[in-house]
Amino acid sequence: MEPKQEEFDAIVIGSGPGGATVSRELSQYGKKVLLLEWGAYKPVTGNPKNLILDCFMLGKSMFVTKNLLAMVRGITTGGSSLYYCALAVDPPVEMLKKHGVDITKEVEEIKSAVPCSPLRDDLMSQAGKVFMESALDLGYDCKKMNKYIYQDKCRAECDLCLLGCPHEAKWTARDFVDEALENGAKMVNGAKVSRVIVEGGKAVGVEYKHEKQTRKAYASKVVLAAGGIGSPMILRESGIDGVGYDFFFDPLWFMWGKIDRVTSGKGIPMTAGILLQDEGVVLTDHNMPHMTKAIFDVQGLKPHKAFSYSNMVPIQAKVRDGLSGRIGKRGWVWKGLEQRDWQKLNAGYEHAKKILENAGATGIYRSPLMAAHPGGTVKIGEFLDSDLKTEYDNLYVCDASVIPDEMGLPPSMAILCMGKRLSKHLLGQEKAAPAKVAATVSTPS
Repeated sequence: MEPKQEEFDAIVIGSGPGGATVSRELSQYGKKVLLLEWGAYKPVTGNPKNLILDCFMLGKSMFVTKNLLAMVRGITTGGSSLYYCALAVDPPVEMLKKHGVDITKEVEEIKSAVPCSPLRDDLMSQAGKVFMESALDLGYDCKKMNKYIYQDKCRAECDLCLLGCPHEAKWTARDFVDEALENGAKMVNGAKVSRVIVEGGKAVGVEYKHEKQTRKAYASKVVLAAGGIGSPMILRESGIDGVGYDFFFDPLWFMWGKIDRVTSGKGIPMTAGILLQDEGVVLTDHNMPHMTKAIFDVQGLKPHKAFSYSNMVPIQAKVRDGLSGRIGKRGWVWKGLEQRDWQKLNAGYEHAKKILENAGATGIYRSPLMAAHPGGTVKIGEFLDSDLKTEYDNLYVCDASVIPDEMGLPPSMAILCMGKRLSKHLLGQEKAAPAKVAATVSTPS
C-alpha cells in the first residue's frame, strides 16, 4: 500500500440529506470529516440555468427509461433537496422497525432541527386552495402537508421553490452542510468517487477523481450517501455485487385544468395532499414556474398549451411502483412500468380529473411521465445490517438506496432520521457536549 496522506475520522460521499446529516452530526463532536461531492457549490439564485445544469444533464443527472419516462436527480451540494418541493412527509417508522431500524427518537430530533409545519393560509397559492376546497367537497381526506419552509422568509405567489429558493425560506440539505463546514469539516466539490478502498475486509478510504487527477483519501469510517443511483455504482466498483436491482422510483405525472377565477399560476407547490394508501396514489397541488410548465407541454406534444399559465390549476399524481429494474453500468435506469403501475397512474389521473371538474375546470390534460426518488437499490436486510453497515467493516450507506420497501412518498425525512441514527452509532452514543472548530474547505493531497 502506498504511504497514507492526511487521515480523517470519516469520509462522507455525497451531500444530500443523508451525507449532510452525518457530516453535521460527526463534526459537532469534533470528528475530522471529509465530505466529497461530485457537484458544485454554486450560490442559490433561483436561476433556471442552475436547475438545468444540476438536474437535466442527460446521462449524468437525467435518465430516460424505455417508457420515455424522465428520471432526474440533483448533482450539486445539497443534492436533489436544492430543487425539491420541500415536502416533509413522516417516515415509514413501522416499516423500518420490521428491519430492525427504529428511528422513533430521531423523528422528533430532526423535526426540532428543521422547519416542519403546514403552510399558513396566506402563503398557499390560489390553485392550492382550489384543489383543497374541491377535494374536501368531494369527500377526500385532503390535508395541509408539512413543509421544510421558514414561513417568516417565505413569499406568497413566489414560483422559485423548484429553481432553488434565493430567499433562504426553503430548508435544504445544504443548510446541514454549511453547519458541518462551520464545525470544521472539509469539503471537496467536483470530486467523483470511483471506489472504496478495502483492505482485509475493511474500508480504509476512497479513490476519487478531482480536477482530472486520481486522488485517494483515508479514514477509519466511510459513509456512502451518493443516492439511489450513485451508491450501488460505487459499491459495485468496490467489490459488492448484486446491488442496483429491484428498486422503486415513484412515477408521476401532472394534470392541468383551466379555471377562470384563478388569476395567478405562481405559488408554492405541494401544500395540500391526499394519500390514497390502499391505491398507492398520492395527489397534491403543484404550482411550478411558467417555463417548467411550457417544457412539459412541448414534451407532451401540446405546444399550444404552453401559453396558458395564470388561470391553470395543476395537480400531481404520484404512485407507489413495484420493485423491479436495474441500474446499468454507467448509471442508466433500466426499469419499465408494469401493468399495476399503469393502473395506479390512470387511477391517479381519474381522481385528479374528478377534483378539477368539480372545481369547474375545462380543457383538462396531462403531462408526460416523470419519476423521482430512486431508492431501494442497496436495501437494509439484503446488503446492509440494521446499522446500515455493508459486508465490509467500517463501510456504511445512508441515502434512499437503503430503503427496503417501496414508499411512494418523498423519502427525505426518512433519510435525515437514518442519518441521525447512523451518526449516533458511529459516535458510540457519545454524550459529551458538541465541540465547534473553525471551518475549512480544502482538497487533501
